[in-house]
Amino acid sequence: MTALAIESAAEDGAVAGTGFAIAANGSYAARLARDEGGSAAWFPERWTLDGPEPYAVPLPGNQPEEPDTGVLPLADGRVLIQRRIAGRHAFALLYPTGPATGELPLGTVDAGADELTLLPPSPDGTCAYAVAAGQDSTALWRVAGGAFGPELVTRIKGRCSGGVWLDRTGRLLALDRELDGRTKAVTVDLERGGEVTELLEITEDSDDRLLLADADSGLLLIRSNAPGHDRLGWGVLGSALPVRFPECLRLADAAVTPFAIQPGQVLMPESCAVALRIDAAAGTWLGVWRPAGRRLHQLAAPQGWLAGAGLWTAQGVLRLPYATRANPCAVHELAAPADPAPAPPAPTPPAHTKPVPLGQAPLTGRRPPSGDR
Repeated sequence: MTALAIESAAEDGAVAGTGFAIAANGSYAARLARDEGGSAAWFPERWTLDGPEPYAVPLPGNQPEEPDTGVLPLADGRVLIQRRIAGRHAFALLYPTGPATGELPLGTVDAGADELTLLPPSPDGTCAYAVAAGQDSTALWRVAGGAFGPELVTRIKGRCSGGVWLDRTGRLLALDRELDGRTKAVTVDLERGGEVTELLEITEDSDDRLLLADADSGLLLIRSNAPGHDRLGWGVLGSALPVRFPECLRLADAAVTPFAIQPGQVLMPESCAVALRIDAAAGTWLGVWRPAGRRLHQLAAPQGWLAGAGLWTAQGVLRLPYATRANPCAVHELAAPADPAPAPPAPTPPAHTKPVPLGQAPLTGRRPPSGDR
């Protein structure tokens, strides 16, 4: 339901910005916006999304921000900001106080030469996490929501990237870990001292990354080279059936990246609508697909779409934030296209794949999907 945008478009009347992120409950969003009034200065901006109309509140500090400053919304409306100061990463919480911006410093993290990257907003709405990936190990930090400022949660063997939440409490975090020349998704249990367990292995020699997960249905969106080259596939958390790689998600000369899954489809992963960003030489547009269908619906994105950002309602309405000079804070709503109901074929698991191996993982008991699509 949540996603970090890659960055917003700056052409065709769009308003420049970067780092758009939506809180886990969909109430607020935040981004780094650029002053269009001549100074071209960067400043944090908070969007309110759960009211009758979306609106934005600028949260400028005492000086302009750097374009690589990180921002992340919390469920209570405060915005976490990550600044680089003298080789360290400084964190603070921003909030509007009338005409000014209130700021609560949280502390700093010295990641050394490693890059410190914010993870997607935690489902609990109060905590925020970041990873510092080195060559041989990765440090996982809680940078907001702890008792005493930034706290080191654990160090994980291998170089980790990605970041997908598997539950609605903020306990189970999936990371893509590169170790011994292979990349596999693993689960980090934050209530057990950062205990790491295997989450995904399609073949022993494949690179298997987790892109998105939905806690209600158990639907997983995966990228793997198990079919011989990188393909987009899907599986179900706790299922004994193998990952499937739909042919309709394979586009020539275009990159397809999922960014939002329809929530509320309890134990019905095949019915979930999935929103995808499609990037090609001709531009960026939108895709909508369901595991139960055999078709990728390709649709034009609204002008000024903050590309790669959006969320579904449980009723199947996709909400896409966009910003133009005429509408600097707006949301375009799109109903998911309907798919014809195909006759389900008999399951024929591909010989080159293995099931998602979740027997030892913390979440089990999901109903297997009804057929192999």
